[in-house]
Order: sequence, then C-alpha cells, then structure tokens
Amino acid sequence: MIETILLTHSILIYMFLGFLVGGLFMPMMTTKNPQVLKKISMIYTFIFQAIITMIAFAGLVAFVVGEYSMNMAIVLMIVIWAVMMYIEIRKHKLVKVANLGNPTTYKLIRGLFIKIGFVQILLVAVMVVLMVLRVKGVISL
Repeated sequence: MIETILLTHSILIYMFLGFLVGGLFMPMMTTKNPQVLKKISMIYTFIFQAIITMIAFAGLVAFVVGEYSMNMAIVLMIVIWAVMMYIEIRKHKLVKVANLGNPTTYKLIRGLFIKIGFVQILLVAVMVVLMVLRVKGVISL
C-alpha cells in the first residue's frame, strides 16, 4: 500500500514539473492583450495550489501510513512546499495589482513570471534529485 501512495506522490510531482514548464510559456501567450495576463495568472495560481496541495497531502499520507520518522528529507520537503506557496502567492498578488497597461511594467512582470518559474522548477528538481540520490544510497538525509 505504501508503494502505491509513494507512486502517486511521484506522479504528482512529475505532473507538477510539467505544469511548471508549461507555465513558462504562459506570458508569451499574452503579448497582444496584457490584461489577459491577470486572468491567466489567477487560473494558473489556482491550478498550482491544487497540484502542490495534492502533493503535500499524498506526502502526508505516505508519512503517516509508512510510519516514517521526521528526518531532514521530510523537513526539506515541507520547507520547499512552504517557499513555493509563498512565492506563488506573492507573484499572483503582484500581477493582480500591477498596471499592465504600462508597457514597461508589463515587460517587467512577464520577465518576473519567467524567472520565478525557473526558480520553482529548480526547487522541485533539486528535491527530486536529492530524493533519487537518497534512494540509491549516495547520500543520506
């Protein structure tokens, strides 16, 4: 049973990585109408929060059912989850209040979207690599 839960957790993480990569192209779709970025940002943030919450829930279920002890890897996952949520909420609030009618502001927000996307992908990828190395016995967290 624990294998199924961990498999679900892994699938959700890979799905989330795909979603983050797809999110990098989102600002490029709004070049003709900058106000669309606000609407797309809201939808993106809702989906982002839904997927990352599913990942956290599957991880929590695995933690409880698998009777794992609280170790550095789990603490690191919790910290990365909190940082990812904080970054996404701040990004959404910034887009929500920004004057996208101003071309300079719009270009700044578009660049910020892409930079934040890369940071989020990096955070998730680093955690995935650490967990793979942990499973292979290369490192111990």
